[in-house]
Amino acid sequence: MSGILVLRALGLGDLLVAVPALRGLRRACPGERITLAAPEPFRELLPLLDVVDDLQPTAGLGALRAPAEPPSLLVNLHGSGPESIADLAAVAGEAPVFTHAHPDFPAYHGPQWTEELPERVRWCRLLAYYGIEADPADLRIARPPRPSPEPGAVVIHPGAAYGARRWPAARFSTVARELAGAGHRVVITGSAAERELAGEVAAGAGLGEGAVFAGRTGLAELTALVADAELVVCGDTGVAHLASACGTASVLLFGPTPPARWGPPPGRGEHVVLWSGTTGDPFADRPDPGLLRIGVPDVLSATRLALGGEA
Repeated sequence: MSGILVLRALGLGDLLVAVPALRGLRRACPGERITLAAPEPFRELLPLLDVVDDLQPTAGLGALRAPAEPPSLLVNLHGSGPESIADLAAVAGEAPVFTHAHPDFPAYHGPQWTEELPERVRWCRLLAYYGIEADPADLRIARPPRPSPEPGAVVIHPGAAYGARRWPAARFSTVARELAGAGHRVVITGSAAERELAGEVAAGAGLGEGAVFAGRTGLAELTALVADAELVVCGDTGVAHLASACGTASVLLFGPTPPARWGPPPGRGEHVVLWSGTTGDPFADRPDPGLLRIGVPDVLSATRLALGGEA
């Protein structure tokens, strides 16, 4: 048998908030081989999660391939369906599928989807329905074995998947300039597609090209950079979840989505969360009005608090 196949073919933050559920699954099934269906770049993170044996490259819905051998169990940690359920049903054979209930698939009797739940709680609740215990606060991952390319730096990550979650570049530049002026080593991160944005932020802050790490790090090196950072400043992105997973102090800017859904667990004093209290469309192209209500003085005050000073 090929063991357990788990579908989570989404982004970095989506994977990291599913770690508690994956840990619960590992504890409940210690002898089973667990394969994660997720994007190929996440393979670099598997040794740090220590809960998954292999990765089946899966670039979103409609891309799931049938395992070489019939699985003993399939687990839907991707979404509410019906598309994600259909992907798993197509390769399940006679194996059971753990998933939320959906009227299009009456044969699968899972819990009802509840939109307002924190993501890390949602997937633990799914497993609890099937008798598997998982701790939603069990988010931490191992420290990368490789050294950080810039240990002790302040990491500023200005990008986000959608414009609604992107605080203006000029404001990030001002924050970076103030932190650099206070003696901190500041670096700007991002994907290869965000290198122009990162360069704009660095130039506005008066930082040299050497401060721009966007497009220069793989996922494992980015994790090492965040794990050994003095502070991370970013929006509602995968890097925010990486800071939570590494236990790195952070200032997190939320706009259209409430931090109760996607922010760090409550009681984690190393993370300072800023939110105007309003919600909007997280997939919009323009910065959310609530996000724009967060000003540069708010963020600079939060950085002092996160670094152990007074706000």
